[in-house]
Amino acid sequence: MPHSHSSAQRDSRAGVRLARGASPWLLPTVATAAVSLVRARRSGRWAAVAVPTTALAAGMLWFFRDPEREIAQGRVISPADGVVQSIMPWKDGRTRVAIFMSPLNVHVNRAPLAGTVTSVEHIPGGFVPAFNKESENNERVVWHFDTELGDIEMVQIAGAVARRIVPYVPQGTKVEQGERIGLIRFGSRVDIYLPDGVEPAVEVGQTTVAGVTRLDRD
Repeated sequence: MPHSHSSAQRDSRAGVRLARGASPWLLPTVATAAVSLVRARRSGRWAAVAVPTTALAAGMLWFFRDPEREIAQGRVISPADGVVQSIMPWKDGRTRVAIFMSPLNVHVNRAPLAGTVTSVEHIPGGFVPAFNKESENNERVVWHFDTELGDIEMVQIAGAVARRIVPYVPQGTKVEQGERIGLIRFGSRVDIYLPDGVEPAVEVGQTTVAGVTRLDRD
């Protein structure tokens, strides 16, 4: 059965902060909104500017939210908020679970398992919409983790708008399950490869919550 917990239920237990790596987008937007609001008190023309800039700033604050999460129990948990786009068996026995992240989702990604980051590789590419099959050739960051289940691969894929992936931790870092490891700015996709013998517990179309939704079946 699909996971029934909502992010709102989980996030209400703790505060919400802003994501690391948001400043280059967020600060200019908030500053512009603040200036336009101040000047709108003296000029009707500025009032017309203040409305859209304030709305944009509010949208940015919402987009770059980084809520605290109560991390779930399980061998593999979702690294991303979003919707399961596809579940595909791989030739080497692994199963790829692709999670599509819309601009309304939290875009901070989390470690699917505890372990050591053995590589973080940035691969240049295009910016096709993340729900498109050709997005596999998009700009991306490929992660590998040494875990109790062996090598686990995770891929952050930039979308049509998400033109920047911000890793939080370098190669060699030991991470806890559910720990924040990176940010993708705006709509995007995250692929996680379940190792041979691990059956997915999610279905295509199911909503996932990073750090909360379990991906593997007992």
